[in-house]
Amino acid sequence: MKRVICVIVKEIKEAIPPTLFFLVAFHVAAFIRALTEEAYGITPEASTLATIGALIVGKTSLIVNHLAVSNLFSRGPLIYGILWKTLIFSLLATLFQGAEELIPLVAKYGSIRGGAAHLFEEVVWTRFWANHIVLLLFVFIYSLAVEVIRVYGAAKVKAVFFTRGPVQSAGPAEHRA
Repeated sequence: MKRVICVIVKEIKEAIPPTLFFLVAFHVAAFIRALTEEAYGITPEASTLATIGALIVGKTSLIVNHLAVSNLFSRGPLIYGILWKTLIFSLLATLFQGAEELIPLVAKYGSIRGGAAHLFEEVVWTRFWANHIVLLLFVFIYSLAVEVIRVYGAAKVKAVFFTRGPVQSAGPAEHRA
């Protein structure tokens, strides 16, 4: 039982950073969506969707980061890993955003088939793509942060951002003893 609790605590600790990151990202996207719809605030429904989305994507990002395919370019130049993870997370973001557009249509038309039939007619695609571009920017920033932390280690990245003066170079995290 103690081992199960330790695993659960470890999983929760690992899920906090991506969940917080995407919580901010999705709320920014919700705010932009509200502005493009000429509303001047974020509705409780939009905030709830953004929060649930952040929780789902936060956990999903942990799963994806542990898959072998997501680390396909981890031995090459850093930019390859960043762009690869950005592509993977962008595909997931597209699926989640598509589902976000489909869910109200399913409720409106009573079935997935009915909602999907009206998806292309009823979605405001300029708004969808504007929102998607913002999300892709956040996905790129997230992928950049994940890869930099993977290579240099969390302690060195924290030191670079939160200490004064030069930081002692210990080399990449994976080459330290």
